[in-house]
Formats: sequence, structure tokens, C-alpha cells
Amino acid sequence: MSNSLNPLLDFSDLPRFDAIRPEHVTPAVELLLEQSREVVADLEAPMPQVSWDNFVEPLENTAEKLGRAWGIVGHLNSVIDTPELRAAYNENLPKVTEFWTSLGQNLALFEKYKALKDSPDFSAFPAARKKIVENALRDFRLGGAELPEEKKMRFAEIQEKHATLTTRFSENVLDVTNDFTLFVEDEAELSGLPDDARQAARAAADKAGKSGYKFTLHFPSYFPILQYADNRALRETMYRANATKASELGGKPDWDNTQNIVDILKLRAEEAGLLDYKSFAEVSLVSKMAETPEQVIHFLEDLARRARPFADKDLTELRAFAKNELGIDQLEAWDMTYASEKLREQRYAFSEQEVKQYFPEPKVVDGLFRMVQRLFSVEIKPDAAPGWHEDVKFFRIEKNGQLIGQFYLDLYARSGKRGGAWMDDARGRRTLASGIQTPVAYLVCNFTEPAVVDGKAKPALFTHDEVTTLFHEFGHGLHHMLTQVDELGVSGIAGVEWDAVELPSQFMENFCWEWEVLQQMTAHTDTGKPLPRELFDKMTAAKNFQSGLQTLRQVEFSLFDMHLHYDYDPYGARTVQDVITEVRNQVAVIIPPAFNRFQHSFSHIFAGGYAAGYYSYKWAEVLSADAYSAFEEASASGDQIRLADTGLKFQREILAVGGSRPALESFKAFRGREPNIDALLRHNGMAA
Repeated sequence: MSNSLNPLLDFSDLPRFDAIRPEHVTPAVELLLEQSREVVADLEAPMPQVSWDNFVEPLENTAEKLGRAWGIVGHLNSVIDTPELRAAYNENLPKVTEFWTSLGQNLALFEKYKALKDSPDFSAFPAARKKIVENALRDFRLGGAELPEEKKMRFAEIQEKHATLTTRFSENVLDVTNDFTLFVEDEAELSGLPDDARQAARAAADKAGKSGYKFTLHFPSYFPILQYADNRALRETMYRANATKASELGGKPDWDNTQNIVDILKLRAEEAGLLDYKSFAEVSLVSKMAETPEQVIHFLEDLARRARPFADKDLTELRAFAKNELGIDQLEAWDMTYASEKLREQRYAFSEQEVKQYFPEPKVVDGLFRMVQRLFSVEIKPDAAPGWHEDVKFFRIEKNGQLIGQFYLDLYARSGKRGGAWMDDARGRRTLASGIQTPVAYLVCNFTEPAVVDGKAKPALFTHDEVTTLFHEFGHGLHHMLTQVDELGVSGIAGVEWDAVELPSQFMENFCWEWEVLQQMTAHTDTGKPLPRELFDKMTAAKNFQSGLQTLRQVEFSLFDMHLHYDYDPYGARTVQDVITEVRNQVAVIIPPAFNRFQHSFSHIFAGGYAAGYYSYKWAEVLSADAYSAFEEASASGDQIRLADTGLKFQREILAVGGSRPALESFKAFRGREPNIDALLRHNGMAA
């Protein structure tokens, strides 16, 4: 195949998803690696004077091409995993990893960045360029550039093995999720399950050519059973299958992540040792806002202490309710979600299912767009581009008639698509000879697809949680797309400290609780009427229902992650299961059953970039709650101009600056002071 015909090598505009095939991957990757190595070899040669134009820019140009092409392959591997694509991805992953590792260890390039920083021109650089050079110096040190040759080789081996293992971890979780099916023949077994969940299961069985109802471990399929099914044995079956996936207790032996977890932790510990750090947690924090593992642990333990009385109260109430109202004497893990939903319905006189009827997808998406347009003075319009699946939609964002960004929206769960929700960048903003290259984002969720009833497609209905997820991911998207920085290394989300990257996303979630916003984004699926005030008031009253339990659950995951990467010895007698058990004994009020293998599918830390960084969600929530309180203050004043100014200030000081300055500086520029935990506690109903 001629390279001119390979769609992965076409960087003229958007990815050509309609033309890309698995057989394009290897030739494209090999050519881009060859070109990149040639550029690197040229840049290693002695130069009379190192400058931005003769050194940084050519390096960025070649790295961007490789990054964009490989980013497309990785994205497709996440959203339409096929045996052919997986094989192509896995074949090329070691080559790409090896290149990035060797780049990060390249002493000649490291010396040139140092020379650039020491040059007389550096002081005149714009802030964004200074930050890129400083980040590069830091990343070379973390990439092992200063290691002696034999240690460099071992460091490179570690990176390659690590990339393979984390991919394998993720594939195991996906394979178990795709493999598990439960067919229920008798509809009476599904008592309590809402109609839409029943219809989806019926349609899934039809698609599989079977009678009855088909359930899987994809979230929109299994979760309604835990939440609504009166059949306790059915709930237990689904809970066990989900809680043991990719472990020695769930799925094929080939899909067991037990050894992968240990091997990943051993590699991370060894990498930290090579770089002269005491633990991988210390390595992870070099590029974050938090300074030490001890500081993070203290923050999490303090939050656990504050949440504990609320969590104890939540659990006592739930146990009493389950016993007295549901006849469940001993509350088991598979009863928690069910009993909680029943208690919520009784206490606040509404159900998630009732709320869901007011959130049809078209209305929700339109409402989200309207709010963003009003808040940030932009316009969002439908746009056209090839997608990777018929469900994918594409949009553009304009400001004053100028294109500033575009995004793909892929909302539904399906086989071959990894679970969860995420935003990723398809390309970043930068200046080119031809003008500004505008940013493009992928926004991916796993919601229930529209149901077909009596041959007619009905719009997908979202739970309020799903609406919040959509707003969250869109916040990441705005951070990427509303940037005003023209330097690739720090535009959008690039170069933003990992524990601050959740600020815009969690900030956006708050609007899902605003009456004015919900008025614009709700319409009952049958009557078309907006959400009634009475139901909204019940939702608000229930907003912090079990927030003590939920906070402790997040703290538990965060502490488990931090201890694994800080003071756990993967070569010692203590097991990973011991670590999570110890953390639960310290902070949790609910201890899962002994068979629970949560860690075997904890992809965030074993396959998703959150290693020794899961605490970021809570850390950034302090920032986002505090930032949002500026909007609450402006709103309470009743001054519309002040409110509009606050939106523009958030855009200017947080979203627009990307990673061009430290996140704490951006926060202080917006808020006028250091962050404060009070707003977080208040928003969660845990204020003193």
C-alpha cells in the first residue's frame, strides 16, 4: 500500500475514521517512527545556537504527528475493539513505547533544552514557552535521561513491559465484561425492574437470537438489577459476577489480573528506585499540585474523619430501614443499592426511574449546549465528520463567528467499547504557518442506547447521574477546547497538573443541580413537560443522601491507591488484598464480602494514568466546589452582569490558560485567594 493512500498519515484535517482499517496501523506507525528517528538524529547533532525555532519546533512537529496517529489507534481500540484492531495495536505498542522512552532518555536533547534555558533569549520567552522548557527538563529527569547506560536500558525495558501489562489489564476487564451473559426466561423473575431496563434486556436477547431477557456486565445492563430487582438471588448473581471480574474467581484463567497487578507494581517500584525516589508515589507527585505522599494521606484521612459521622448515620438508617421495611435482617453487599433506592423513594417520595423520564437525550444535550453558550459566550453547532460508529455525532464551537474547537460525542454502551466515561484529545491547539490549528476532543460515555418499542425508536433516557457524567466530561472538553494558548505543550489540558485536571469537569457538575438550568434541559418523554418544581425540590433534598458513605468510598479507593504506590512492598509477604483490607478497616463503614475483587478491574490506577493519583478527584473537588461558590455568590446577588463576568473570568483564568502556569496560580487568579475545603463540605451536606 502506498503511504499516500494511508489515512493514518493524513494530518491535513480531521481523522478519516471511515477509511482507517487495522491493516493501516503497522505501515503508518513504522513510517512515522522512521521519520521521527531521523528528526531526532538531526537535532542531536551539535548546533552553534539552540533556539525555539531550530530545536523545539521540529521536535514538537514530529512528536505531534506520531502522537496524533497513535492516539487515533488507541482511541479506536477503546471504542470498537475487534480482534484485528487489538492485534495491530498490541503489535505496535512496544515500538511506540520504546520510541517515547528513548526520547525521554536522550541526553543530547536534554542538554539542548538546558542550553535553551540558560540562553540569553530565554528571559524574553512568553510564559507558555518557558513552562514547556521547564516541563521538558523535569520530564527528561523523570524519563531517566541522567541514568548511566545500563540503567537506561533497564528503564526502557520497564516502560515497555509496563505498557504491555496495563493494556493486558484493560483487555482482561473488557473481555470478561463482553463474555458474561445471563439469560432470564421468566419475566416474573424481573419483578421491580423498570420497563426500559426490561425492554433493553429483551432487545439484547432478540439480537442474540434467544428468547427471554439478556443481561451483561455493561453498566446500563447490570446496575438496574442491583438497584431495582426484587429478586435477591438475581441481585447476588450479578453482584458476584461484577465484583469478581478479571480475578481468579471470575472469568477464564487467562483473564485473571492478579499477577498483572503485582507485576505492574513491581515495575513501578523499580522505576522509582532507578530514578532515586523512595516510592512510585513520589515520582507520580513530581508533576502534581500535591507535594508529598504524606500530605495526600493526611488530606484523605482528614476528609475521612469529617465524613465518618455522616457515613455511620447513613448506614444505621439503611440497616434499620432494610430490617423494618424490607424484611432484610442482614444487609448484604448485593442489597445495598436496592435498599438505598427503596429508602430514597420512601424518604423523598421519588425514584431515579421517575426522574429519568424527564431527561430524554436530545433535550439534555440541547440544554447542556445552551448553558455552555450562555456561560462562555460561544456557539455550539452540528458539524459533519466521519465517525467510527453510526451513533457518533460531531459538533463545532464558535466564538464571534470564528471556529475555536470541535468534538465527537459517543454516548452509548456497546460490545467492544471499554466501560466508563472519558474525554480525550484528538488534536491540540497550536499556531501553524497557515494559522491556528483548532483543538478537537473525543467525549465518550456508556449510557443506555435508545430503545426500539413496537418498531419505533424512542430517545435514550438518562438518569440524573448520567446527566452529571455528561456535564463532567464536557467540562474536560471545555478545558481542552476553550484554551487560548497557542503552544501545543501547554494548550488545553496539556501540561495541567493531574490533580487539577478534574477542576473544570467537577465544576460543571454543579449546574446539574440548578433549577434554571434543569428547566431548559428537561421534557417528560410522554408529555413534554419540564421537570416539576416539586420533584426538583425532592431531588435537591435527596442530593446529599448517603454522601457520607459515598465520600468514604472515594477516600477508600484513593488511600488504597496511594498506599500501594507509597509503602507497599510488592516483593513482601503482604498481598494487595491485605492493603485494601487494611484501608477498609481504617476508613470504611461497609466492608465488602471476602470474595470482592474490586482491585482486579480498578482500571483507573492499573491501566488509566491515575496511579498514585486517584486522590485527584477529591483534591480537585475542593478546588471545583470553591470555584463554583463564586458563581453561587454572584447568583445570590441577583446581578446578571456579575454572573456573566464570573463566567468569563473562569474562562479567562482557568480554561483559557491551559497548562501555561501552575494550577494554583490560575485558581488564585480566579478566586483571589487560596482554596478552602468549606465549600466541598457544604456541597456534600457535611458542613459543621
